[in-house]
Amino acid sequence: MTRIRKQRAVKPASASRPPVVCGGERTASFDAGVSDSVRKLTTSHETRPRIGEGQIAAQQETLPNEIDRRLINAFQGGFPICERPFQVAASALNLDEETLIARIDALLKAGVLTRFGPLFNAERMGGVNILAAMSLPQSEFEQVVKLVNLQPEIAHNYRREHALNLWFVGAAETPEKVEAAFAHIESVTGYPVYRFPKQREFFVELKLEA
Repeated sequence: MTRIRKQRAVKPASASRPPVVCGGERTASFDAGVSDSVRKLTTSHETRPRIGEGQIAAQQETLPNEIDRRLINAFQGGFPICERPFQVAASALNLDEETLIARIDALLKAGVLTRFGPLFNAERMGGVNILAAMSLPQSEFEQVVKLVNLQPEIAHNYRREHALNLWFVGAAETPEKVEAAFAHIESVTGYPVYRFPKQREFFVELKLEA
């Protein structure tokens, strides 16, 4: 399965978790979208000293390094909700706030992370999530994907080796807005969008170990 990048989460939009208490701080459902390459990259296992005051080690290193792997693994389970969330999160990893922010920025720019941000449950906020799929010829696949990615209601999408080879999730404040986005895709591409409205919810906590 090949992921179509759109700076979106790797998790289904409906797979949100309630806030939990961690170290005295409430943490939010959080998504660190890890690219498929993260598990293929290697890093030195040497012991590195704590990097202070936001300074990154001057030597060249392969991303993700040991610090990056720790923060990727930690933040897939939640993120603090407080006045200085990065400071609290950094302290738990024995880092300072500036270093943590710098490492996240480096991972995003390098493409190791495709997205870093909160994961919202649209239904709990009064909205709706609808899974959808399309069957597309290879000759038009990339062109249709670009159109799908332009729709603000589309959360993320995947390419699959199947008759239905493009899957995505529509999320909006109302079912009408999601339906309008699907109808627009159909009208422009000429291909049907197959809707799969949720009948029963299952929580699958997908985590990719770095």
